[in-house]
Amino acid sequence: MSTYGAGLPTRGLKIVFVALTLAGCASDIMKNYVGQPVESVILDYGPPTAVVDLGQGERAYQWRKVSTSAVSGTSSGEVRHTKHGTVYEGTETPGYIERQECFYTFYARASGGRWFITNFRQPKLQCE
Repeated sequence: MSTYGAGLPTRGLKIVFVALTLAGCASDIMKNYVGQPVESVILDYGPPTAVVDLGQGERAYQWRKVSTSAVSGTSSGEVRHTKHGTVYEGTETPGYIERQECFYTFYARASGGRWFITNFRQPKLQCE
């Protein structure tokens, strides 16, 4: 009998569930732009941070998103009774700033003087 995952704490299972539930969100949004002119993406997300000419009437348009968030520190402890009296043993974990950099790339082909989205590059899992 397999006990895979039996040792994961409840919080870990919730995080895995949320990650699996959200996976594909950015890709689902990106799929909606296939067949549309590049201007559609620009109107929604601003100008691309990079445009790469791939030759033969193809280009890659890339948007960069940097997210930062503050992760708060924690402190915990317990009161222990010893033969010398009551002692408080505390543990502190400092907070930190988390930085996430994501790239969203669309491929486009020229047609009639405009550029139309033909495909996209799958974002990193943490950027979905």
